[in-house]
Amino acid sequence: MKVLGIMGSPRLKGNTDLLLEEALKGAQSRQAEVEKLIVDKMKIAPCKEYYGCLRDGNCVIRDDMDTVYPRLLEADGIIVASPMFFYGISAQLKALIDRCQALWARRYVLKNLPESNKKGAFIGVGATKGKQLFDGSILVIKYFFQAFGAEYADELLVRGVDKRGEIKDHPDLLKEAFALGERLAQRLG
Repeated sequence: MKVLGIMGSPRLKGNTDLLLEEALKGAQSRQAEVEKLIVDKMKIAPCKEYYGCLRDGNCVIRDDMDTVYPRLLEADGIIVASPMFFYGISAQLKALIDRCQALWARRYVLKNLPESNKKGAFIGVGATKGKQLFDGSILVIKYFFQAFGAEYADELLVRGVDKRGEIKDHPDLLKEAFALGERLAQRLG
């Protein structure tokens, strides 16, 4: 089984990255093969609404998304991690998600994306403690997963953590991330 981690933070070795690493270790501990994409290191243009994807399910824009689509389709599990920027996911991650309009077209317009038992999880990290901090992001991630047939199966939502590496002061949250990865792999196995 394959678990794909999508790191949506531009801050390497920051809180979001450290939590995703733990989640991937948890999945690995259950014999999952893991891979991590660092979205900020990729060249991904935003969706331009050319609608070429409605013809054949492929985006007409050529960039690093060409390597992302097959990884999403091959993965059994996906863990998306993002910091909260103004109560939403990072712009880098949003560009990747918006470009998955091509997968949506394959599934819902062309009807040539087979059903799957994929499972997905979301790790959100925010500096504030607002009650609705994750509401919009959860919806975006749920619809992202739905575009290619993955079930939104788990989440870890962390409030009040901001400084780089501050999550290390919260070993309980690192353990929760590891457990999230374990649970995801168990549900896939």
